[in-house]
Amino acid sequence: MKTNILLILGHPSQNSFCNALLNAYRKGAELAGANCKTLYISELDFDVNLADGYKNGEKLQLEEDLAEAQKLILWADHLVLAYPNWWGFMPAVTKGFIDRIFLPDFAFKHHSGKIFPEKLLKGKSLRLLVTMDTPKWWFYLIYRASQYQILKDIVFGYVGFDPIQFSTFGFIRKSTENQRMKWLKKVEKLGMKLK
Repeated sequence: MKTNILLILGHPSQNSFCNALLNAYRKGAELAGANCKTLYISELDFDVNLADGYKNGEKLQLEEDLAEAQKLILWADHLVLAYPNWWGFMPAVTKGFIDRIFLPDFAFKHHSGKIFPEKLLKGKSLRLLVTMDTPKWWFYLIYRASQYQILKDIVFGYVGFDPIQFSTFGFIRKSTENQRMKWLKKVEKLGMKLK
């Protein structure tokens, strides 16, 4: 059976290197026989603000684009999210997408008497492709890749994704054309391995 892969662009611009990384992954995955679909968060029509948190629970009304995005997430076996590291985290529209879409009864479910929720997105894996203008060694040594720990344990792991893998690309502003081509080839190979 073919693997279903959902590629999600978390950069507001389709002219970004993040999109080039997604396209490289898609190329490799399709060569390996995967079914791929792409979701561009910046093209979706939705309010990024989860105004009342989860007070309304399952009564929260999703815009049509978010309802379709949820269907794509359920369809996928593996997700690939590409975004830039801006001010230590993902762009606001990408964070808003996560806030609005990973809702109770879709991504997780609380049960009476249980401390931890049921992970409703179990069985799906995730690869994050993150670009940054911070030198890679600085991000890991000084910042301790804290962003990744949060995403792994508090966001994506919380709803069931496993494994969750990260690929870091930086620093973009000082990279050469040759370096970028190497990065794209590396990501294409990841796609061929469906990882």
